[in-house]
Amino acid sequence: MIYFDNAATTALHAGVLEAMMPYLQNNYGNPSSIHALGRKSRAAIEKARKTVAKHLQASVGEIFFTSGGTESTNTALWGAVRNLGVQHIISSPTEHHCVLHTIHAIEKYHPVQAHFLPLLPNGHVNLQRLNELLTILPPGRVLVSLMHANNEIGNLLPLQTVSEICVKHNALFHTDTVQTFGYYAIDLSRIAIDFLTGSAHKFHGPKGIGFLYINHRHHIDSMLQGGSQERNMRAGTENLYGIVGLGAATELAYANLETDSRHIAMLKQYFMQQIKQALPQVTFNGDAEGQSHYKVLNIGFPPELQADLLLLNLDIAGICASGGSACSSGVDVGSHVLQALGVHPQSVNIRFSFSKYNTIAEIDTAIETLCNVLRKAATKPAPPLV
Repeated sequence: MIYFDNAATTALHAGVLEAMMPYLQNNYGNPSSIHALGRKSRAAIEKARKTVAKHLQASVGEIFFTSGGTESTNTALWGAVRNLGVQHIISSPTEHHCVLHTIHAIEKYHPVQAHFLPLLPNGHVNLQRLNELLTILPPGRVLVSLMHANNEIGNLLPLQTVSEICVKHNALFHTDTVQTFGYYAIDLSRIAIDFLTGSAHKFHGPKGIGFLYINHRHHIDSMLQGGSQERNMRAGTENLYGIVGLGAATELAYANLETDSRHIAMLKQYFMQQIKQALPQVTFNGDAEGQSHYKVLNIGFPPELQADLLLLNLDIAGICASGGSACSSGVDVGSHVLQALGVHPQSVNIRFSFSKYNTIAEIDTAIETLCNVLRKAATKPAPPLV
């Protein structure tokens, strides 16, 4: 099996599993219990919190563990409206659904107005329009929610630039770093961000665990009631082994960041070169050759290549890739990201996303498979007229 769907989820690192095993088997105390096993669990959670905080250059008191990026984003957006007086939310049409759907839900219950920024031809958010919009909206009542890297096309947001625009206009700034935490150094001592979200399974940690950074200047209410866990920010017994796994995955990701990022970036560049040489008709969606995440490549196969069943044939050949966000699989509505970019509705678009475990040989196999499938499709006789 060749796995090129690392933007959807990643393989669990062996070192992460090793770190989790004691808490799955023997150190199973409830972190809220005061006996020895409970204290041991509590210490493990706080160690993981310190690890995440260290790699964000944040305070441990600003890190809260959640079930993942979706819960973290919901908590931040709802909290900004309920507790911080936000009346306007600025976002983009290419955000993850956990942002877009949450904004629409908030509009149903609160007098909040949503504003969606236009896109530049390469898929980047129009930051000039952001600055113009913030100029006319009431200061202190606006939340800007923009993701650091798009999960479908990989476009990177200049965090520092957006942060400076928000600070200039006294607007709150939330960013979804689910695709970038563990892949890029993010220094919150230098970049003013109010809310930031991350998820362990995107960087070789376990599923079902993530975190929310809340700047110490803000206090928002918990979305879940029934306990005082996470300093009253998230009721319910902590996901002990998940949190331990997130901490271990964070430490491993940043310990090897330079080597791993260089390898993954090389794979993406090699894939782009080889696919263009083999199939000159293909295009790259988004800013693939510019400001783009080094692990994500979204390729457009034009209608004339007869690539309708390309993704299925890749699957049959044992190659895992994606037609879009994994969160929308099984729902045949097309990609809202590619629609926003104005991609031809009849083109076939496949996202390949890479990890440190992928190899050049796997890319060669994938491209050979693509060429073989498309060659057979091109020579297949047309169906008889009825």
